[in-house]
Amino acid sequence: MNYDEAVKHTWAPETAPPQGEAERMRTLIRYATLAPSGHNTQCWRFRVEAGAIRILPDLTRRTPMVDPDDHHLYVSLGCATENLCLAARALGLAAEAEFRPEGDGEIRVALTPGEAEALPLFEAIVARQCTRGDYDGTPLAADELALLQAAGSGKGVSLLLLTERDAIERALGFILEANALQLQAPAFRRELAAWIRFNDAEAVEKGDGLSGRATGNPQAPRWLGKLLMRAMLRPKAENAKVARQVRSSAGLAVFVSAKDDRAHWVEAGRCYQRFALQATTLGIRNAFVNQPVEEASVRPAFARALGLAGGRPDLVVRFGRGPAMPRSLRRPVAAVVG
Repeated sequence: MNYDEAVKHTWAPETAPPQGEAERMRTLIRYATLAPSGHNTQCWRFRVEAGAIRILPDLTRRTPMVDPDDHHLYVSLGCATENLCLAARALGLAAEAEFRPEGDGEIRVALTPGEAEALPLFEAIVARQCTRGDYDGTPLAADELALLQAAGSGKGVSLLLLTERDAIERALGFILEANALQLQAPAFRRELAAWIRFNDAEAVEKGDGLSGRATGNPQAPRWLGKLLMRAMLRPKAENAKVARQVRSSAGLAVFVSAKDDRAHWVEAGRCYQRFALQATTLGIRNAFVNQPVEEASVRPAFARALGLAGGRPDLVVRFGRGPAMPRSLRRPVAAVVG
């Protein structure tokens, strides 16, 4: 299977109702896996039990350099949870998600019979993408911003939408400061390289990671890609690219948790996923610029600049209109169950 065939297979909507309980559970998990995750690590495991699906962290897929406290990992579980709940509703199930903090933590999604309803956010699951390219810089309408605000807010998670140019520029200063610090760290660069798929064959074989297609980079053998990355991934050049991309955006969305714990990180993931799906229904692109919340030395000053008296800024997302980028891949359902 080549890359284009793999993308088509990954993102094709289910066209026939699932036959039987096992097939229904597989369908729900498949939609959950279409959620985003840090570096596209797909850091989740699913376990099926009577009347429920449990979503657990896969700690073998941690990214300790960019995500030392596993914050993004649990955010990713929240994104998968939201997809699963939307898919359940489309299949005629009511879904109730509960975070259980014991041990490594898990989300148990209880499933009971309900009324089938394929909401627009569910329909958007197979079209959503993190678009790592330039946008066209045009502002969004007030009603569009209101829809994004409503979708991205949740229990203990608030959403700040920065659309004024002065506010965007202030946030950009922290993004660039943190980006430079990350790129200056050899361990961060090694971890990033480990999750980059430098060519189509590697991307299809692994089914995860950041493909050259999705990031807009040319294909290369892995040995050559690593050499080119070492030579070209420099703070000054990368900061210039990030600044251009942020300035091409209609605004920045900052998700803020009232408490800095795993339950709120999961909720932040659910809120972001609704935001991203709502944006997709409106033809609006989005991509993470999480550097100032990832870099612990920058995060407190960034929070103060946002006027936050408490809580944690969880995610920073740029949004706007622009062309689509090539899609990323996912591992098969069988690889994430058990």
